[in-house]
Amino acid sequence: MKRQGYVQLFARLLVLGLVLLASTSSYAYSYAAAGKEPVIDGREAILTALNQQDFVAVQRAVDGLTDEFTYLQKEHQVDLFTPMQAAVAAKDAAKVEAVMDRAVVEEIIRRLDGAGKNLADYQVAKVLVVKSKLFLDLITPKLDDVHRQQADLAIQGTLESIGNPGVFGVGQAPADPQAFKQQSQLLIDAISTLHQ
Repeated sequence: MKRQGYVQLFARLLVLGLVLLASTSSYAYSYAAAGKEPVIDGREAILTALNQQDFVAVQRAVDGLTDEFTYLQKEHQVDLFTPMQAAVAAKDAAKVEAVMDRAVVEEIIRRLDGAGKNLADYQVAKVLVVKSKLFLDLITPKLDDVHRQQADLAIQGTLESIGNPGVFGVGQAPADPQAFKQQSQLLIDAISTLHQ
């Protein structure tokens, strides 16, 4: 009877542990996936409007990116306003799309920069690398096979180099700042053809 009580207690603790682990994993995933991405949403709206040759809608979508473009200009000295306004005024769909590709590249660089500065905080670094991957997925179809493969390997390398806190210490690995820097540069090099 005593043994059965221990078995039931162990089973309850095991279930409780699994529930806690599942909720922690769920939280980590939702944290990584949470939040709107105005550049992604704006890009989609712009491409839709370009397909319909509706430059009024293009301008409206561009206006919706004012905060993001202002941030890139102030914090990263990247002026997307000037080329975008010129492209919209000229109704040059290819140039509008090229400016948005550059915006996506800049968002990847910005997220990688943030992750590199937060390697001591695994969760923050992971979220920023995962966000980089969301942006990367938008532009990899535009890369040639060699650069696409380089970008795919490099984003995996950045994710691995941020380390792993493990589960109850099991599987724990420290962040590797040098590897992160190297993989980030490989990724930036791979997408640099769209950064013009």
